[in-house]
This record gives sequence, C-alpha cells and structure tokens, in this order.
Amino acid sequence: MTIKGKNSAYQRLKGSRLALLLAVMGPGIIVSMVDNDAGGIATYSVAGARYGYEILWVMIPTVVLLYMVQEMNARMGVVTGKGLAALIRERFSLRLTALVMVAMLVANFANTVSNFAGVAAGAEIFGVSGYVAVPLAAAGTWWLVLKGSYKTVEKIFLLVSLVYVAYIVSAFMAGPDWSEVARGFVTPGGTFDVAYILMIITIIGTTIAPWMQFYQQSAVVDKGLGVESLGFERADTAIGAVFLAVTASAIMIACAAAFFNNPEVGATQISSAEQAALALAPVAGEYASYLFAAGLLFASLFAGSILPLSTAYTVCEAFGWEYGIDRKFSQAPKFYTVYTSFIVGGAAIILIPGMPLIQVMLLSQAVNGLLLPVVLTCMLLIARDRDVMGDHVNGDTYNTVAWVVVMVLFALDILLVVSTVL
Repeated sequence: MTIKGKNSAYQRLKGSRLALLLAVMGPGIIVSMVDNDAGGIATYSVAGARYGYEILWVMIPTVVLLYMVQEMNARMGVVTGKGLAALIRERFSLRLTALVMVAMLVANFANTVSNFAGVAAGAEIFGVSGYVAVPLAAAGTWWLVLKGSYKTVEKIFLLVSLVYVAYIVSAFMAGPDWSEVARGFVTPGGTFDVAYILMIITIIGTTIAPWMQFYQQSAVVDKGLGVESLGFERADTAIGAVFLAVTASAIMIACAAAFFNNPEVGATQISSAEQAALALAPVAGEYASYLFAAGLLFASLFAGSILPLSTAYTVCEAFGWEYGIDRKFSQAPKFYTVYTSFIVGGAAIILIPGMPLIQVMLLSQAVNGLLLPVVLTCMLLIARDRDVMGDHVNGDTYNTVAWVVVMVLFALDILLVVSTVL
C-alpha cells in the first residue's frame, strides 16, 4: 500500500503552493460531489418543491457538520497511512469490524442499485432505453477502474463532477426571487411540524453518509498523501463541502422557484428527481428540464462507480487484503472481485421488471441511519488516541463540538429510521 513518507505526493512536487494544492485535490471534492447522487438529488428536489426557499437555511449548519467530519477523516488518513476500516479493525474488535462491514455492504449495494435506477431514469428522459443505458454505464465504469491508474481515474471523476454545474444553471433558468433566496439562507422558516422536521433530518442524513468516511480516507491513502499535505487536503475537503452545498442549494432553489405553491404543476406532489426534471419543462423551459435530467444521469453514473469502489476499499481494508486502483487484477483479486460484483449486481437488478426500487432506497436510508453514529463514534475514539494520531489528535474544543455533533446525529438518525420504517 502507498503511504506517507518520501513517496508522498507532497514531497514529489517542488512547485508553488497552487501546484501543490492542485496535486493534492481530489478525494475531498469527489466524495462530496458523489454525495449528490440519485437519492440526494431526489431529496433536495422534494425539499425545494414542498417547502420553497424556507428550507435553504438547513444547508448552512449541514455543510459545517460535513466539513468537521470529513476533515477528521482526511486527517486520520494522512497521519496513519491507513484506511478507516483498517483502523477500526486494529483499534476495536474483529467482530465490530465484521458487523460494520455487513451493514456497509447492504447499504452500499442498495445505494448502487438506486444510482443505476437514476441512470435509467435520466437516459429515458433523453429517449434512450434503460435496458441499453444501464449495461453500457456498468461496462464503462467497470472498465475504467479495472484498466485505469489512480491518477487517471481521479482526473476523470473530477471532470465528470463538473456536470453539477447543470443544476446551478437550472436554478437561474427557473427564475427565483433572489431576495427570498437570500432570506431563506439566513432565516429559519417553515411551520416546524413533524413533516418539516423529518425533511430536515433527511437532508442532513443524505448529506453526511457512512460510505463517505471510508471512501475519502481510503482515497487519501491510495493517493499517497502524507502529513505534509494535511493543510492542502483540508482545503480540498472544504472546497468539496462548499461545492456540495452550492449544488444541493441550486437543486432546492430550482424546484422551489418552479413548483412551490404553483398549483399548475402540482408542486407538493413532486416525489423524485426524474419527475422534477420532466415538470421543469413547462415552467422553466425545455433546456432547464434537459439540464436537470443530464445532471441526474451523470450524477447517478458518477455515484454508481464510486460506491462500489468505496465498498471494495472498505472490505479489503477490514480484512487486510491487497487493494488499490494502481494494482492489477492479479495483484488485488479480492478488491476487483468486490468491485465487479457490485457493478454487475446493481445493474442487473435494475433490469428486472417490477423491482421495488423505492423499498430498496428506503432500506439503504435506514441502514445508513443506523450505521452513521457507530462509524462516527469509532472515528472520534481513534482521533483522540495519541498512540495512533500523535500530535494530530482532536483538540479539546474540537472534540467537544464533535461529540455534541455525534449525539445530535444519533438522535436525528433514530428519528429518520423510525420515520422510514413507519
């Protein structure tokens, strides 16, 4: 495994600070942008359509929480040179590691299925059958990771993440009242009834997911970033968090402008991203509709390749198997077997007529809700351990705030799981 030290990306570069930042950038941005997957886009679309600009304020505390969690995650990666699953296995019991892995497998597979469903839905808006688009998407993402190097794969992922600009453009084309938008960000609004509170919980739960912790730390290690790169990786994480917030806000703004309190389109009946894309056409114009649909298609394709990759990283770290995109199949057969199984299985399920995709997505949401506080608790215990983190442990203030955040997430996720089941 490539770890910190003389082989780190930081030490190989002698250029300016900008060049160093550009070299380090990738894991933080990719993990945040992938979080805007089919399920995320659907959540933000429904939030904007049902509650208008009054729900926008939620993104401010959410992005702060996201940065705190992902910064701690990246710091653990550059300091230890190990992925999160490996640290959990070493710091805690193999039994806990196995339980976390089982939950991750269930949640990530369900999420992978939902993202291939997003590929099918996005493609069909453009007149391409899902039975054609899904196999092509699966084959393309599988070939990319199997044949590409880490640098190549990361560059392509960063390039594809530019598709989220489509949502920003859609937001402008929907013609929102920008003074109301500004007020929505700074003034909590809404009736704060049960449905509104559950929507807030869902937004937070969608934005901060367990798989993100495993992927970013593994990517930092796979890229070979050392302690010297920590400041730049923090910047990478901050940029990713801000991009996620801007994109999510743009989706909510577009749907709020087009559907909220608009009886002509049945605003509050929007229940999925593809419905939002189709309904935008008569309100914001055909181009806005196609931009929204293109965002759904490519975001789902993007996430459909990252989630299986995150799973392969996590499983191999947990059990001490060889892994990494830079390795050939013969060097890391278990890594590529897990990745291939998720790609093939996720795509195959979408091709089964009558598959209850809503139930699959609800299952993934419930498992994520149960798993996230457990993962964050493990992270906080490790990040406070000087034997593991040395001088880079969480400070007292940071640690106190982080524990408060975890307790809040415990409460929110319990509510989210209960609401999902009911």
